[in-house]
Amino acid sequence: MAEQKTLLLTGASRGIGHATVKRFAREGWRILTCSRHPFPEGCPWGGGREDHIEIDLADPAATMAAIEVIRARLGGKLHALVNNAGISPKGQGGSRLNSIDTDLRDWGKVFHVNFFAPIVLARGLKDELSAAKGAVVNVTSIAGSRVHPFAGAAYATSKAALKALTREMAHDFGPLGVRVNAIAPGEIETSILSPGTEKIVEGLPLRRLGQPSEVADVIWFLCTEASSYVTGTEIEVNAGQHV
Repeated sequence: MAEQKTLLLTGASRGIGHATVKRFAREGWRILTCSRHPFPEGCPWGGGREDHIEIDLADPAATMAAIEVIRARLGGKLHALVNNAGISPKGQGGSRLNSIDTDLRDWGKVFHVNFFAPIVLARGLKDELSAAKGAVVNVTSIAGSRVHPFAGAAYATSKAALKALTREMAHDFGPLGVRVNAIAPGEIETSILSPGTEKIVEGLPLRRLGQPSEVADVIWFLCTEASSYVTGTEIEVNAGQHV
């Protein structure tokens, strides 16, 4: 019997994260999830409750402490790590927080979740990733490469930094047999869409929002043998928003 593969996913409770859970569960993978929320009762998956670790990735000490908990659950091998958790604080009435207005403490919190947690987890679990010849996927954003009308400055710069980190990690983890890539979603139909998104969609070459499942399919590709010679790259999943 083939060994059951294991995915560790952050930010699993909704949107892209939840679609990713469903994609990997369909293929028979065991899924460990990390989230600041409890296990999502509204849309559970088999074995999920036992494999959910409640952790605030904005707290570096808590993230580092969770490594040992995760390692104990893994039992030696991790086939895929998907760093999907991300936060994007807004101002009054959901307004965009720019580089002048963003409180430095909020900026730090955003970077802890969006940038530091991915490397803390990957570094802490490098032996398990290496043992499985696993893959890491960092979820960046269209906002990492341009000023976005809704995504704030802290979010955008954290995602740009995560893209650069993906390159560095690919260089450093490659000799361990671990591939590291990123995906940069554009306007995806999730609960965090801002009013006015339809205006952006009108200008996209494909003229439509993306579905979380379409992003999950690209994540799946980057975690499987189909992409065995792909590392250090960022795939745009955005209907041509970057062109």
